Amino acid sequence: MISAVMIMNQRGDVIIYRVYRDDVTRDATQAFRMNVIARKETGTMPPVLYIDKSSYLYTRVNDLFFVCVTRSNVNPALGFSFIYSMLGVFKAYFDGDLNESKVRNNFTLIYELLDETMDFGYPQNSSVDVLQLYIMTSDKKLSLKDAKLDNSQITSQITGAVDWRKRDLRYKKNEVFIDVLENVNLLMSADGNVLRNDVTGRVLMKTYLTGMPECKFGLNDKVVMDKSSGSGSGSGGDPKTKRGPKAVEIDDCTFHRCVRLGKFDADRTITFIPPDGEFDLMTYRITENVQLPFRIIPIVEERGGTSAIFNIKAISNFSKDLIATNIVFKIPVPPNTARCKVRVTSGSAKYEPESSAIMWRMRSFPGKHEYAMHATADLMASMKGKKWARPPISLEFHVPMFTASGLVVRFLKVFEKTAYQTTKWVRYVTRAGNYQIRI
Repeated sequence: MISAVMIMNQRGDVIIYRVYRDDVTRDATQAFRMNVIARKETGTMPPVLYIDKSSYLYTRVNDLFFVCVTRSNVNPALGFSFIYSMLGVFKAYFDGDLNESKVRNNFTLIYELLDETMDFGYPQNSSVDVLQLYIMTSDKKLSLKDAKLDNSQITSQITGAVDWRKRDLRYKKNEVFIDVLENVNLLMSADGNVLRNDVTGRVLMKTYLTGMPECKFGLNDKVVMDKSSGSGSGSGGDPKTKRGPKAVEIDDCTFHRCVRLGKFDADRTITFIPPDGEFDLMTYRITENVQLPFRIIPIVEERGGTSAIFNIKAISNFSKDLIATNIVFKIPVPPNTARCKVRVTSGSAKYEPESSAIMWRMRSFPGKHEYAMHATADLMASMKGKKWARPPISLEFHVPMFTASGLVVRFLKVFEKTAYQTTKWVRYVTRAGNYQIRI
């Protein structure tokens, strides 16, 4: 499967960067720039390169580089087949002319095409005839508007399936449940420098609404907040604070098919007619201004190959009104550990030989608190004589009513011809993704 698709110019500037899987970062653009574009022998280099555990499949068209990045052992034909299929799609949309200015002027259209032709790294239907039925340029939108072709008709033309919502739904109590679920990913060096840090999240909705309501959903998106000078409308705000939410810059997002993408492109308004029941309204990724829920300070000393001393300090960075639950620290110890004495200020900890680690568990961890663990590991004489690799400390946690990205639901408005009242519930949950601290 393909992890990311990039379009870069001959100077190395990134024009399009679409990530489909979380196993690659923005550093992939820099690696390709330094190893391909910046080298004088660019024209003679092979079209498939292996750089830093990632494979780069690329071709050059005019002044543009089209690149597929993967960390899996896939058939190169898959990547090149997708690249040349997309080149055909772009040329069809841009009247056969493909250059840097065309790509920059049709930024939103290209992202929409990339989202429709690939799902989680697996190529999908790239037929131009099918894509042009529901991804349209401005002139084609006018003709469709005149013909009053609605979304249900387009869906039935493409898939033959029934639209996502029935028209005769009735509920005694109209309710909407919104869950903002985030996973925090962290890789920190032993001296406290953040090497990798991002948040992947999704907005999960459960709707029990009568009729065919139209919903407008608002987040503290940076573009929207800048337009409104930081003022929010409707209910919502920063969890557990009285101040207004800060603007958040969303790096990448994908919407449910019910969202009107044209409306979002125009004014960043998330407008949709929701499906009945549970669905993912959007998924997103944020890399800037991430608030780490926990700070870990590890001090590990090896003494003459006979013992190892562990001093681990854990500090919670969220509000004191919040409480994290189900906290598990996995602290690796040398594989030749014979026994281990552990002392903690909260929770329980024990040495588990089968995993060569100390498991430190706590049921709860209040905000703005600090707990510590001290352990002494007695080591057996090793016959192999290999130096301990010092694997990183990993952490699991669950923090309700907290978002590491700062993302906040500003409002949800429901419009229906019967004008009924809607009860809305919002919940925030932050969990550990790949949360590691080197020792």
